[in-house]
Amino acid sequence: MNTYLIPGLALITMAIVGLVALRSKRQTEERRHSDSTPKSALAKDGNPHRKAP
Repeated sequence: MNTYLIPGLALITMAIVGLVALRSKRQTEERRHSDSTPKSALAKDGNPHRKAP
């Protein structure tokens, strides 16, 4: 029983971390391609006088 507990918990944890990472990546890509998202103050075409939220 204990021989499968630790590897099982590790696999479940890695799967959860992977799913959260994929979800975050998808949200980031959607935000990057959105026209309503303001450009960064560090971007070439961004507003250099914009304050961070």
